[in-house]
Amino acid sequence: MDFFDRFAVPHPSLAIYASMAAIGLTIIAVLAGLTYFKKWGYLWREWLTTVDHKRIGIMYLLSALLMLFRGGVDAIMMRAQLAVPENTLLDAQHYNEIFTTHGIVMILFMAMPFIMFFMNFVVPLQIGARDVAFPRLNALSFWLFFMGAMLFNISFVVGGSPDAGWTSYFPLAGTEFSESVGNNYYMIAIQIAGIGTLMTGINFITTILKMRAPGMTLMKMPMFTWSALIANVIIVFAFPVLAVLLAMGTLDRQFGTNFFTMDNGGMDMLWANIFWVWGHPEVYILILPAFGIYSEVISTFARRNLYGYKSMVGSMVIISLLSFLVWAHHFFTMGQGAFTNSIFSITTMAIAVPTGVKIFNWLLTLRKGKIVFTTPMLYSMLFIPLFTLGGVTGVMLAMSAADYQYHNTMFLVAHFHNVIIPGVVYAMLAGLHYYWPKMFGFMLNEKIGKWTAWLLSIGFILAFMPMYVSGLDGQARRMYTYSEAAGFGLMNMISFVGAAIMAIGFVLIVYNIYYSTRYESRDISNDPWDARTLEWSTHTPVPEYNFAILPDVRSNEALWDAKKNGHVLFKGEYQKIHMPNNSGIPFIMSCIFFVWGFSFVFSLWIPVILTTIGIFVCMALRSFEQDHGRYISVKEIEETETNLRGA
Repeated sequence: MDFFDRFAVPHPSLAIYASMAAIGLTIIAVLAGLTYFKKWGYLWREWLTTVDHKRIGIMYLLSALLMLFRGGVDAIMMRAQLAVPENTLLDAQHYNEIFTTHGIVMILFMAMPFIMFFMNFVVPLQIGARDVAFPRLNALSFWLFFMGAMLFNISFVVGGSPDAGWTSYFPLAGTEFSESVGNNYYMIAIQIAGIGTLMTGINFITTILKMRAPGMTLMKMPMFTWSALIANVIIVFAFPVLAVLLAMGTLDRQFGTNFFTMDNGGMDMLWANIFWVWGHPEVYILILPAFGIYSEVISTFARRNLYGYKSMVGSMVIISLLSFLVWAHHFFTMGQGAFTNSIFSITTMAIAVPTGVKIFNWLLTLRKGKIVFTTPMLYSMLFIPLFTLGGVTGVMLAMSAADYQYHNTMFLVAHFHNVIIPGVVYAMLAGLHYYWPKMFGFMLNEKIGKWTAWLLSIGFILAFMPMYVSGLDGQARRMYTYSEAAGFGLMNMISFVGAAIMAIGFVLIVYNIYYSTRYESRDISNDPWDARTLEWSTHTPVPEYNFAILPDVRSNEALWDAKKNGHVLFKGEYQKIHMPNNSGIPFIMSCIFFVWGFSFVFSLWIPVILTTIGIFVCMALRSFEQDHGRYISVKEIEETETNLRGA
C-alpha cells in the first residue's frame, strides 16, 4: 500500500464525506467560540488541568453522553439496513464497520466512562474523603481514556474503521483479511484507553481502603462504594490481560509475528480465549456498579434500609470470583468436548444464583416500603422485570447442548442487549437523574424524565423482543442482508420501529437537560431526595474540599442515622485542609499519547520514537517535581461555609 493511500478511507461514501465536513466545521466552531468568548484561560485553569475528582467525573459524563449518541447512530443505521429484505442502504463492508464500532463504542467508550463518572463523583463523597488517593493519576486516567476514545473515533474518516467485530477475532482481524489500518486503530486506541482504566482501578481501590471517614468500617460502606471496590478489583485483574492481548495483536499486524495466525505455530483460538478471559469479567465491571446505583436509589425511594446488606455484599464478591470462571461458554460450539462444555455450563448457571439473590433483596426492600415514584425509581422498577428476562435467557444460553441452536443468532444479540440496556443503561440514567442536583444545583424535570423512561422501555421491548423470535427462526447475527423468502422481514421492521422510538427517548434526554438548565428552580436543599448516605450531607454545590470537617460514621446509612437518630455527623472545629495543585502534565502527556497512537497506527516510526521519548520526559518531570500541594486556611473555609449555608 502506498504511503498516502493508507490515510484514505478504503470505502468512502456520501455519509463519510458528510462526517468529515461535520467534524471539520465542529472543530472550527469550537475554536472560534473559545476565542470569541475569551475562554481559553478558563478552559485551561478549570478543566484541562483540574485534579478535582468531581470535575473529572463530569468530564467522564460528558464523554459518555457524546459516545452514547455516536454509538446510537450506528445502531439506527444497522436497524435501518435490516428493516426490509435485500436493502441497499449499506453495503457489506460498511455494515461490518458499523457493527464493530457500535460494540466497542457502547461498551468501552460509553458504558465504561458512565461507570467512571459515578465512581469519580460519588465514591469520595460517600466515604467522607476530600479527594481520591492519587489526584494527578486520576486526571491522567481520564485523559488517556479520552484520547483513546478520540483516536478510535477518527478511524472512520482517516484510514477506515475496524471491521472484524467488537471481539476482533483473528485471523479475520489479521493483515491477510484486513489490509487497511482499521484494526490497528482497534489495537492501539483500546490499549491507550485501557491503561487509563487500569490506573483508575488502582486509584479507587487505594482510595476506598485507605481514605474512609472515621468510623466507616468496610461493613459500614454504602452499597455503591462496595460495588465500586469490587468492580475495581476485577479491573486490576482483568485489564492487564487485555493489555497483553492487544500488544500481541499489534505485533501480529505490525511486525509479522505469528501469535494468532493459522500457520507458523500460531493459534487463532488463543485470541478468543484470552479476549474472553478479559471480556466476560468486563461485563461485571459494568453491571456491579449499576447494581450499586439501583441499591442506593431503591432504598432511598422505598424509604427503608436495604434488605440483606451482608448478602448483597457477599453476592457481589461471589459474582466477581465466578466472572473469571465462565469465559469458555463462548466456545460451546467450537469443538471443546462435552466435559469442558459441562464444566463451563455449570459455572455459567451458578453465576445466576448470586444475581438472583440481589433481585430478591431489592424486592424485599420494596416490601412494606413507602415507595415514591420519582424518575430514578421508575427506571429502577422497569429494570427489575426487563433485566430478569435477560437473565433467564442467559441461563438458556448456558445450556451447552441448546447453545448449538442459539449460537451466533439474533437470539444472542437480544439476550445481551436485554441484560446491558436495563442493567447498565437504565442504571446510568437513574443515577444521572438522582445525582444531577448534587452536581449542578437543580433537578432534571420529572415529567420529561418519566416520559423518557416509558418511551425507552416501549422502544426497547419493540426493538429486542422480535430478535428472540427471528433468532430462533435462524437469523444469524452480523448478516447485512437477507432474502424476502427467509421470512425475517416483519420482525426486523418491528425492531427498527422500536429502535426509532428509543432514539426519540434519547433525544428527550437532551431536551430535558436543556429545559431544566433554563427553567428548573435553583432553590433546592442539599438533600432534595431525603437520601440516606454521606454524599447528601455536604453542600450543593459541593465545595472543593467536599467536607469542612470529616464526618463521624456510625452506620452504612450515615446521613439517615443522623437525621432519624440525632447522631452528630460533623464534630470538632475547622482545621486547615491540604489539597493538591492543578497540573497540566496529565493533559499534555495524554496529547503525546494520542500522537504516539496515531503514528503507531500508520507505522510512522520516527514520530513513534519521538513521542515515546516525550512520554518518558513527562514521567521524569513529574518524578522530580517539587509540588507538595497547598493548604486552604481556616478563614477561607469559614467564608466558604458561610456563603454556602447562605445560598
